[in-house]
Amino acid sequence: MHSNSTASNEPVVESSPSEEKIHPKLARSLGPNNTIEKIIPPDVEWIDDAFYIKKTRFGLYTSILKVPLGAHFITGGTEEGVLTMTRWHLKAIQDGTIDDYTRTINNGIVGGKL
Repeated sequence: MHSNSTASNEPVVESSPSEEKIHPKLARSLGPNNTIEKIIPPDVEWIDDAFYIKKTRFGLYTSILKVPLGAHFITGGTEEGVLTMTRWHLKAIQDGTIDDYTRTINNGIVGGKL
């Protein structure tokens, strides 16, 4: 994690997700091409010391994780919905119960001869 200054001399924190080891199930939830928040405001209010919620330019809300720093996690239409689902998802990963609530309906693989 690095600290810089912007043109307005406000300090910012740049994330460096490669420095942190993340839970394999969290890595699977994030996917291979997860968006990373490049600049974390220094005065951000961390919820449960694990994430914060940011309003996007489209009026949605996205949870941003502390580990890996800056990883976009859950996006939704209301701040309360994102808060609830981010807490639930992180707890299910921590408890090891996420697989009890996860299943693949269609995997996109076409079988047989076309």
